[in-house]
Amino acid sequence: MSAIRPAVRQARGDITRQSILDAAETVFADLGYAGARLEDVAQAVGIRRPSIVYYFPGKQELYDAVESDIFAAMHAFVLERTAAATEPMDRLLALLDGWLDFMVQRPAAARIIQRLIADAGPRGDNPTLFSELALRDMEMIIADGVDAGVFRPIPPMLLLNGVAGGALFFVCNSRQLGAHRNYDASDPAEVERFRALLHTLARAAVAGDAP
Repeated sequence: MSAIRPAVRQARGDITRQSILDAAETVFADLGYAGARLEDVAQAVGIRRPSIVYYFPGKQELYDAVESDIFAAMHAFVLERTAAATEPMDRLLALLDGWLDFMVQRPAAARIIQRLIADAGPRGDNPTLFSELALRDMEMIIADGVDAGVFRPIPPMLLLNGVAGGALFFVCNSRQLGAHRNYDASDPAEVERFRALLHTLARAAVAGDAP
């Protein structure tokens, strides 16, 4: 019995920790880092503030855990999507699809990423502490395409800002452009229309005007 009880406590602790992370993702997305309080997260979970401090000593540590979880999950999502792709263009489109679908499924994560772009304050002097994985995913695919001679030389961050960043706007702006322009970013038909645009832009960016 004594061997079982620690395992049960560990499982309950893992569930509580994940519940805190899930709630914090929404709170930070809605209020931003500066406006969010541990009390807001505790209320969303249905626990007391000291219970959060047991797992995360302060707001910075909790925010770090949320951001780390977002980018690690997005990286894993992309690896799964690109695993079967062998050609550089297929890998690039699979990467963009992975980012888009991840953000559609996890809109609070998309809003946190958008907030991070607008306000690097929570990251201090290391803005890519957790996003480095995502940036390297794109850099590697572009480098492979250029080396293979199928992509024109293009700075990966130009493609990131000019094409891939559109997925953030698609998810985050669905209710921010005026009532007569609203759309449902979770509607499969809307997602597929936007995916087709992303693919067209990506192809033009890396292959257009190729030498």
